[in-house]
Amino acid sequence: MSDLARFSINQMTVRQLPLPRLVEECVRLGVPGVGLWREPVAEYGLEATAQLVRDAGLAVTTLCRGGFFTTATDLDDNRAAVDEAATLGTDTLVLVSGGLPPGVKDLAAARSRIAGALAELVPYAAGRGVRLAIEPLHPMYAADRCAVSTLDQALALARPFAPSEVGVVVDTYHVWWDDHAPAAVARAGAEGRVHAFQVADWTTPLPAGVLTGRGPLGDGVIDLRAWRERVDASGYTGPIEVELFNDTLWSRDGVDVLEETARRYVEHVL
Repeated sequence: MSDLARFSINQMTVRQLPLPRLVEECVRLGVPGVGLWREPVAEYGLEATAQLVRDAGLAVTTLCRGGFFTTATDLDDNRAAVDEAATLGTDTLVLVSGGLPPGVKDLAAARSRIAGALAELVPYAAGRGVRLAIEPLHPMYAADRCAVSTLDQALALARPFAPSEVGVVVDTYHVWWDDHAPAAVARAGAEGRVHAFQVADWTTPLPAGVLTGRGPLGDGVIDLRAWRERVDASGYTGPIEVELFNDTLWSRDGVDVLEETARRYVEHVL
């Protein structure tokens, strides 16, 4: 398929495909990159995964995920995530920062705790050649998953560090609603802090639990092409990763979903 030079498929979009089959189908279709998740990588084996994607000539565009700083008692797991990213050959570890600790109602304090954890983790990640990419999540996740809800908040957390060390993830699903996000994208691009760009659509009604509500490209209300043009205009030229959590997609044949997602990427994002 043509026009896939920047396309990356996030592993969770087709989680029903075993990793060797996913790699095989990416090579067949000319998909140049994959975004990997720590849990299925660990199941297949870290070194085996690294060898598999390397032999196939695939780029690992991101590793998901580190973070959850607001509830973790130490940073050992995040240091392990950094090591895994380095082994897999990706320079970008996506951070989902964590929500409110149990019994706490102070969002500002949660964000302060995230800032402190970053300060501890950054030197270790920089020494391994891994960038930390803060992903703001839609505000509906602020309580339990991510106290960082906007690109402005993510950039404020990133600013004490060099752009080569800490940046942001621009994910259409999480930021499309925010009137301030376009200016934040431009600012992030000017600072060299757009470390990853992910796309998914917004469809309603949201499912129970909301985690699996990321819609297939073109099925929802987000102007995906406009967002791609906006991110491109910021100076970002890297991969465009399609990350979908969707029970209907997961119930289907994974190869069909991969092929359809690639077609929809060309149609709705390019």
